[in-house]
Amino acid sequence: MTEVAGLAPELEGAKEGMGSKPLASASERFTSYDVAAFEVPSGREENWRFTPQRRLRGLHQTTTFEAKPTVAVAGAAGVTVETVGRDDARIGEGGVPADRVAAAAWSAFTEATVVTLDGTPEPVTVTVTGPGEGATAAGHVQIRTTPHTVATVVVENSGSGTLADNLEVVLADGSTLHLVVTEEWADDAVHAGAHHFSIGRDATLRGVAVQLGGDLVRIVSTVNYRGPGGDAELLGLGYADANQHLEQRLLVDHGVPHCRSNVLYKNALQGNGAHTVWIGDVLIRAAAENTETFEFNRNLVLTTGARADSVPNLEIETGEIVSAGHASATGRFDDEQLFYLQSRGIPEDAARRLVVRGFFGEILSKITLPELRERLEAAVEAELAVTGI
Repeated sequence: MTEVAGLAPELEGAKEGMGSKPLASASERFTSYDVAAFEVPSGREENWRFTPQRRLRGLHQTTTFEAKPTVAVAGAAGVTVETVGRDDARIGEGGVPADRVAAAAWSAFTEATVVTLDGTPEPVTVTVTGPGEGATAAGHVQIRTTPHTVATVVVENSGSGTLADNLEVVLADGSTLHLVVTEEWADDAVHAGAHHFSIGRDATLRGVAVQLGGDLVRIVSTVNYRGPGGDAELLGLGYADANQHLEQRLLVDHGVPHCRSNVLYKNALQGNGAHTVWIGDVLIRAAAENTETFEFNRNLVLTTGARADSVPNLEIETGEIVSAGHASATGRFDDEQLFYLQSRGIPEDAARRLVVRGFFGEILSKITLPELRERLEAAVEAELAVTGI
């Protein structure tokens, strides 16, 4: 892939935390369930500097949540679905909000949907529908497994309106979860979500995040390990059109020994004002010996006027690790690839489509549900047709 300078600038103040205080380590990240504990961000803070706050519809300020999203769960035997109050003792086991919007959603929700997976149930679909155009909602969903469960869950986000929510995923010891989260919002939608992953001893998470729709979608994901042997693979795909903002922020916090993480996110951008943001933080604490981790972000810029920001960060507090690395690449179409395809009689427009399909193929191939994979492939094809690429 041909590198293009200036598409993913490392701006000054990259290590600024609350206010102007330098943030020395991800281990110092402030967390709280209380929205009042967070200052209203100015946009200069590290965790807000890429987000167009004027398009957040006040979620980062003092927000009134007059609605709630619609949550529907379709599953089978071995799946328990509960609607619980905020006083349920299980709420919060996944993690703690790390920014004002997540804390505001946590403080505002009145009912949470808890999905418990036991044994080897059939794939489960959780459908989250926005509150409707002009409305603002707070939501909360928790997905949890029992020990040694092997399950697949799809969380589909769609509809209109403004939504701030928290998704908790709590994996019991020895369990395996294949999780796909899709963002297929209407053009008017704004979604600011926080994903909290808590991985038990010898538990495995295989996650795929897909961002296709919405005016602004900002997802902050945090992975924590509760015991040795935890394994997390986080894959992501984003496709931004003109004036669309897609933001993916991750922190993988290795705090116990003998755990693994692998992160791969890919974004494509087309149209004036299309903007993707990927921030990937990996923290290996002093106690996390024998950690194995790698993170990689790739961005494919399809037209002029689009911008991709990509910042990988890796902090290591112990020398006793198996491996650790990170990488980022942003570029346009590779002329050699196009020439190769055209030299074999493939028209230029078809060749360009093949390049994009191949770019995303690595991610889409990890989705184990054929119908879902085919639907998302069709959605990518529809995106390609927008500018006739």
